Amino acid sequence: METVFRALADPTRRALLDALFERDGQTLVALTAGHNMTRIGVAKHLRLLEEAGLVVSRRRGREKLHFLNTIPIRLIHDRWVSKYTEPWAAGLASLKHELEQPMEKIFEIYIRTTPERLWEAITDPVIRAKYHFGAGVESDWTPGSRYLLIHPGSDGPLAEGENVVVDRPRRLVQTMHTLWSEEAEREGTSRVTWEIEPIGDSCRLTVTHDQLSADAPPELYGGWPMILSGLKTWLETGQSLTTPGSLMYGQN
Repeated sequence: METVFRALADPTRRALLDALFERDGQTLVALTAGHNMTRIGVAKHLRLLEEAGLVVSRRRGREKLHFLNTIPIRLIHDRWVSKYTEPWAAGLASLKHELEQPMEKIFEIYIRTTPERLWEAITDPVIRAKYHFGAGVESDWTPGSRYLLIHPGSDGPLAEGENVVVDRPRRLVQTMHTLWSEEAEREGTSRVTWEIEPIGDSCRLTVTHDQLSADAPPELYGGWPMILSGLKTWLETGQSLTTPGSLMYGQN
């Protein structure tokens, strides 16, 4: 976590994160316009933020877009922030929703495990429930098959969708229709892409949640930092997170 604290120590880099918090998925040109710096200077700061895992970049045609990655902040919170500040910290960790255009949220985390074990943790209903607020996922995991997100304390599924791409153990693309609240259900269908890339003795897991409407409520995507932190904790230690937010819906 040293690189994260080092990146956050600089006021310019904090300002760039603030800019992405306000409007995610910006180009270098857009980010430079808000600062009294050259593009080269801003690019250097962005590179350091990417090395710390606080920013993730993706190519969209000719443009390179930069996204705020809240996972490292979530990990700091889980390790050091008092349980009494959980609601406040969770609010800071969830991303502010975009008003002008459909949203795309990207979350990236490194986990010391194998691609096969990581895939199993994503698709096995018993393991999934250990870090996904007590909810497991049921499917036969074939392309075009249906899946259900099930919680033992719920009268029906929390979410449902189709497994569009199933490329074990590298890539899983799913549609997602959330059913846990009337507001969430009204939002219709979005898309979640899981990408697993082996790096040394670890894996880089990138979760992209896109095709979200411009005014989609944060409850649709704000839980990803805690879910992925719980996944990392379980795979690396065999234990579940015990922060109040992680336990909130984990009881039967």
